[in-house]
Amino acid sequence: MSGKVYVSGKLLPKEQAVVSVYDHGLLYGDGVFEGIRVYGGRVFLLDEHVERLYESAKAIRLEIPLSPAEMTTAVEETVAANGIADGYVRLVITRGAGTLGLDIRRTSHPQVIIIADTITLYPPELYEKGLELVTASTIRNHPSALSARIKSLNYLNNIMAKIEATDQDKVEALMLNHKGEVAECTGDNIFIVKQGVLKTPPPDAGILEGITRGAVIRLAQQDGITVQQTTMVRHDVYVADECFLTGTAAEVIPAVKVDGRVIGDGSPGPVTRRLLDLFRRLTRGE
Repeated sequence: MSGKVYVSGKLLPKEQAVVSVYDHGLLYGDGVFEGIRVYGGRVFLLDEHVERLYESAKAIRLEIPLSPAEMTTAVEETVAANGIADGYVRLVITRGAGTLGLDIRRTSHPQVIIIADTITLYPPELYEKGLELVTASTIRNHPSALSARIKSLNYLNNIMAKIEATDQDKVEALMLNHKGEVAECTGDNIFIVKQGVLKTPPPDAGILEGITRGAVIRLAQQDGITVQQTTMVRHDVYVADECFLTGTAAEVIPAVKVDGRVIGDGSPGPVTRRLLDLFRRLTRGE
């Protein structure tokens, strides 16, 4: 059975779900999006994702033609229409069709697109053994040029760093900011553990404040783990006892090597395993 895609008020067969070639989302990456997980038919932390979506839109002066409550309902109805029990939602807002120019005043009818589908995760063995990172030469966008807190449709910054990773047969790359500090990975936030303290870069390091990142911080704090949002450099990652990444698709995944340096003893550590366990209980009741 063909899946259904929500496009500006209508649930359409995915083959008919189209936007104009003059849409500025296509022409210029002018729009915002969210990636959201579905567990057991329940959309995970939907209110937080919707709130961040509207903040991203406000930051780029994009007016979403639905209220947050209407958006929430539209997401839930799209998930139900596709019979998704465990999967992924991609929520996209484009600027709308316009002229071949940058003037947003010449655009109209922003498009709301909701795709609910299954998702391909990292291979299960990576959660058991951990993955290896390399540091990308592509730095994170300068926050004075474009705030990393805006989850925009233009992902070239991340894509170019991802290419560096895949060129070296790695699935993820570490990205530094303009100061040479650790920011995040191409699609995930990064955490390290040092002497029992959980550390992650702060928002002003030029990171997207991940929804999963926030959930893991809360889980750690509830479990009695000290959490610090603190500036880090690559040396801190090299000498960490543990390292893991968080993201909507990745969830909580260990990293055991970076730039050829083994992290800790080269296997997922106890804090990482504990937080992965807590996250799975939260999302799946395991």
